Amino acid sequence: MQGLEFNRLMLDMRSMQTEAMAKRPVASPVEGGVVDTPSFSNLLGQAINKVSETQKVSNEMASAFEMGKGGVDLTEVMIASQKASVSFQALLQVRNKMVQAYQDIMQMPI
Repeated sequence: MQGLEFNRLMLDMRSMQTEAMAKRPVASPVEGGVVDTPSFSNLLGQAINKVSETQKVSNEMASAFEMGKGGVDLTEVMIASQKASVSFQALLQVRNKMVQAYQDIMQMPI
């Protein structure tokens, strides 16, 4: 049973990776020969929104399961919960690295 859940999780992760790679913006030249690339703040904002959406879906599934609404399986609720947890932990680590980089830069001599 665990092998099936693991395989399903791996398939979900691969599909998310494929989706992310497909959404990667293609750099195109604009006026003045400058290449149009996404800003870090836009990418970070999108990541935060994705984590928020994952947590919202997880909470909705848990609430539906607790209320006994049909069509919600315990395994799906647990997988959604773990996805939300992993995505939040990853975002937390990115935040920690950003804070550490900021502190390192502020401590550099001028």
